[in-house]
Amino acid sequence: MKRAIFLLAVSCGLLFSGQLRAQQSNDLLPSTATLEDCIRYALKHQPILHQSIIDEAITDRTVKSKLADWYPQVSVDANLQHYLELPTSIFGGNPTKVGVANNSAATFTLNQNLFTRDLLLASKTAKEVRTQSQQNTTRSQIDVVSDVSKAYYDVLLTQQQINVLSEDIVRLERSLKDAYNQYQSGVVDKTDYKRATISLNNAKAQKKAALELLNSKQAYLKQLLGYPTSSPDILISSDTTTMVAEVNNSDTSAIPDYHNRIEYKLLKTQESLLEANVRYNKWGYLPTVSAFVNYAFAYQNQDFGKLYNNNYPNSLLGLKLSLPIFQGGKRVHNIKMAELQLERNKWDFESLTSAVNTQYTQAMAAYRSNLNDYMTLKENVAMAQDVYNLLQLQYKEGIKTYLDVLISETELRTAQLSYYNAMYQVLSSKIDLQKALGTLTVNY
Repeated sequence: MKRAIFLLAVSCGLLFSGQLRAQQSNDLLPSTATLEDCIRYALKHQPILHQSIIDEAITDRTVKSKLADWYPQVSVDANLQHYLELPTSIFGGNPTKVGVANNSAATFTLNQNLFTRDLLLASKTAKEVRTQSQQNTTRSQIDVVSDVSKAYYDVLLTQQQINVLSEDIVRLERSLKDAYNQYQSGVVDKTDYKRATISLNNAKAQKKAALELLNSKQAYLKQLLGYPTSSPDILISSDTTTMVAEVNNSDTSAIPDYHNRIEYKLLKTQESLLEANVRYNKWGYLPTVSAFVNYAFAYQNQDFGKLYNNNYPNSLLGLKLSLPIFQGGKRVHNIKMAELQLERNKWDFESLTSAVNTQYTQAMAAYRSNLNDYMTLKENVAMAQDVYNLLQLQYKEGIKTYLDVLISETELRTAQLSYYNAMYQVLSSKIDLQKALGTLTVNY
């Protein structure tokens, strides 16, 4: 029996630990993360988005709290009192002590709101208030997608720069060895291998700086993703094929439609709420109506020990109507203020239209400019590689000097670094363009 219990406990433990490991693995990025992996992780773990979701829940509870006043409201009031001196009433000109020394009462009240402008406003705007909260979350998600994408490309760019510098160091080490061997054999003087040493040291210094910069960019990417800071660096896919495909995958003839922007949708929701606010203030001329039922238990006795022996209950029901007659023009001013707020909101639409057009124009100009730079630098890399290969061969045959090789090698490294930088710039400007067009999606 004990053996069976032990085996059952071990099996349950292994099952639980397996589920825990599976849950943890699902909560981490893949060993090599793509951009989509990072965005999905960020949309699930980013603290700002968690706050937005909590804000949605708070808004939903606030709406339900407001609407709860439509339900019957039941309350009870109880008291216990002892007269140190009984009250006096005048009967026929003669003062007379009335009542008993000890009193206790409990009153149950049921109140049902029939019409109040506060509840009417809550009912009419519940949907818009919830929508506004959801739209704020969507805006935060769009910002996260944009920021994560740029940070991802920035890390990938730095990794590619490190790869370029690593390849350059290999070439320079090989060139240094060749130059030193030629110097030892008396073919050339020591100038060539000294220059090779200087170039190699410079390349190593650049690589070291790039590695340090990569650490800071990794930390920023972790921050945007909500990734544990104590975890190892995020290994991202170094395949640039997808990036190259994304460079040209953009419609430069697209026309901005500000209706697609989340800012426009938020303004429309705000407009609906402001219109409801105008109606709310106009309802200030309407009465507040409620129905109520009261039932009271009343206990009175001169002897405190016998206070609760006798009950003298009473009950009533009725309607209550409340209407302010004159408030010094307050309702008129509130209505006018609400109308002015609505009018001011309409000018926000004008500002948004102008801002969207400006953002689109700037983003499109930056994208086209960066795309042109990218295409030019792509050709430069191919030509610089050909020039370097040719001069390297001619140098070995004694036709060209080492200085020519060194210059061509520097040009090749510069062309490669500039190429990857241009790739990052065009992808970053493409994100800005999608954001301006309102086509940056959060469906990951």
